[in-house]
Amino acid sequence: MFLKLLLKSLDPDFQTFGNLDLEITGLTDDSRKVKKGYLFVAISGMSVDGHDLIKQAIRNGASVIVGEKDFRDSDAESEITYIKVVNSRKALSLLASAWWGYPARKLRIIGVTGTDGKTTTSSIIYWLLKKGGKKAGLITSVSAKLGEAEVDTGFHVTNPEPIPLHKLLSEMVKRKLEYAVLEVTSHGLDQDRVWGIPFEIGVLTNITHEHLDYHKNMENYIKAKAKLFLGVKKAILNSSDSSFKQLQKYIPDTVKTISYPGLGLDPLVVKAIKHRFPERYNRFNAEAAYLVATEYGIKTEDIIDGLTSFPSVAGRLEEIKNDKGIKIYIDFAHTPNALKSVLTELKKRSKGKLISVFGCAGERDKKKRPLMGRISTEIADTSVITSEDSRNEKPENIFEEITSEIKDDKKYVLIPERGEAIAFAIQKLAKKGDTVVFCGKGHEKSMAYKGVEYPWSDYEAVRVALKGGVKKLKRNEK
Repeated sequence: MFLKLLLKSLDPDFQTFGNLDLEITGLTDDSRKVKKGYLFVAISGMSVDGHDLIKQAIRNGASVIVGEKDFRDSDAESEITYIKVVNSRKALSLLASAWWGYPARKLRIIGVTGTDGKTTTSSIIYWLLKKGGKKAGLITSVSAKLGEAEVDTGFHVTNPEPIPLHKLLSEMVKRKLEYAVLEVTSHGLDQDRVWGIPFEIGVLTNITHEHLDYHKNMENYIKAKAKLFLGVKKAILNSSDSSFKQLQKYIPDTVKTISYPGLGLDPLVVKAIKHRFPERYNRFNAEAAYLVATEYGIKTEDIIDGLTSFPSVAGRLEEIKNDKGIKIYIDFAHTPNALKSVLTELKKRSKGKLISVFGCAGERDKKKRPLMGRISTEIADTSVITSEDSRNEKPENIFEEITSEIKDDKKYVLIPERGEAIAFAIQKLAKKGDTVVFCGKGHEKSMAYKGVEYPWSDYEAVRVALKGGVKKLKRNEK
């Protein structure tokens, strides 16, 4: 694509230095992926500043650099075209959209945000749209569904970066889809990963304690979530959530607000929701999805059919069948609110003891760690505390914070290796009639340890444990 054509997508307040009559062969914000003729966008990240990698990008073949800072490399100035922008992140989103032919403009897009329940709510909306005869696509942390095709996104975060995001949207357009349901995180909103995407409807599930390492306080967290609703036509908000009134302050008066849960639902719809979703939190998710479906004219009978036939979402209170008489579940719960909701629900269901196996991620919100330790030991009969993406933090420091507010030391056991913890819970703790839930990893297929993503699956670890073995994390220790 020609550079001049790409630049038309940007906000007009940019400056150009060098030749603009160039054909661009590729677009990236990763200097390692640059090839000859590429445009490289330099972004100031939390740990790495892309402006420090401009020389590497040039050595790898970049012909155009987009950045926020002045570029004064005299050795390359005459050969490199530099585009100075006010915000590199927004520029990347706009350039990615242009590169893939502005696919978001050709779709009716629904955005779903919230601390917990985003994937489930997005998936229910997608399912109801399909049941109503709509040609719809879906992008979540679990996968991307492009009509009949399903793509393993491999995301360790919910929101894909702009380039892969617009590529997926362009695939939807190619497949003649008309609707796209997109799971959106506060990081994705704050970092402008979805900048320029014309959302028609925005949905909020809830805002609870999470990501305060990044946002610093709840006010900033709510403001970040509110960015989804600045340009939508309709906002569907959870009136039972503590953030409801505060969030409304940031939503423009031109946006129509619809709240849930509410009275006046068709009794048959209520019955379908209660039948399919015994969990209180999932009933809220289903009601939000129902409201989206009605906004797009889906018939009540199709909605009821969709609700009753909705398949389970990978890693969301997903039961693992076995012949040991134990109820085993895998769930993505990794926040205090999600952990409390899941354990409370399973405690009601369990005929025997409830065993909770969980950890907390490294380099993430530290304030939630003691909360989760306290929640698990107060609700579950026994808690097994273990590893969960320690990243570059020492696991023992994470464990110390998780256990810092636990009142009864007899209510938990600490087993650092996740595979050993899973095996211990199944092979040593659980008896016939008991319930075991493994929280925090859900659908994920890797474990982050000392800066490396190692292959990992809680599903596989459970299968190995049921056969009497222990799954090991195959990491390279130096």
